[in-house]
Amino acid sequence: MKIAHAGHAELQVKDLEASKRFFTDVVGLLVSDEDDKSVYLRAWQDFEHHSLVLTKGDESALAHLGWRVEDPESLDQFARHFEQIGIPCTWTKAGAERGQGRGLRFYTPGGVPMELYWEMEKYHEKDPNRISVMPSYPQKFPLVGFAPRRFDHFNVMANDVQSEQEWLTREMGIKHRYYVEGDDGKRRASWLSLTNLSHDIAVMRNYSGEGARLHHHAYFVDSPDELLRACNMLVEHGGKIEWGPGSHGTSGAIFLYFFEPSGHRIEIWTRGMLIFEPDWEPIRWTHETESMGFDQWGSKAPETYLTYGTPIAKKTTEAAASA
Repeated sequence: MKIAHAGHAELQVKDLEASKRFFTDVVGLLVSDEDDKSVYLRAWQDFEHHSLVLTKGDESALAHLGWRVEDPESLDQFARHFEQIGIPCTWTKAGAERGQGRGLRFYTPGGVPMELYWEMEKYHEKDPNRISVMPSYPQKFPLVGFAPRRFDHFNVMANDVQSEQEWLTREMGIKHRYYVEGDDGKRRASWLSLTNLSHDIAVMRNYSGEGARLHHHAYFVDSPDELLRACNMLVEHGGKIEWGPGSHGTSGAIFLYFFEPSGHRIEIWTRGMLIFEPDWEPIRWTHETESMGFDQWGSKAPETYLTYGTPIAKKTTEAAASA
């Protein structure tokens, strides 16, 4: 019973057409499928059908975060495991999410909507003008937008960071990599991963006490030059930069945060440490070193970065409550 990697997010958006144009024309993601309610997107070297789903809604909100399990048996094993520990789950039918087989949906104790899946279509380019001469590339490098290489990670907000981290580690097997403690001794943020990345998901404290929120969905670009080019493109084409460029001391990654038209925060980043040690111990960042952890170059996170996140979709919450 094991999860292989973080796969995709479904974001509910107020203006589907505006968000679609932004993610394709400015960010440079590619449409792999769409209907009148949802658009399925991926970065040019994402090998699965999609890494982002935009779904039309009355408000901007997080519908779910998707994780691919390591083998078909793991899906049913997780279903039995969650039943044993009292986590309500619901099954989605194959094809309910385009390109994907059946999915197991549930909420973490902190209120984050999750989905586990096994079956997912591999992306195969059909347009001869976009087929790469390099077999390792699902398609040619796009000529539109700043074109991140791949999806990278999620970041969510929760009232109790330590409790949420411990549950993700204990019940989902996501390893704890590093964390920040405030001067009150309480956990401010934790970063966790299944892979060699510094994190596949992070959890930040929601100081409002209003429960789970999506903080951001992140993509990887190849170099600082590409990140700086993205800054110029965002300014010219309606993107709202929130913070950056900067350098996270915790991971060593260079970052940029901005908002898409429906209000979701997106991050692009580059560089960053990789973790290979099987006996890795979580690294503690204290209140005294926290500022360097968030930006070792000295800039301060804006207030919005510490307090704002998009809510959990109401229809998702209601569906879970009735499950």
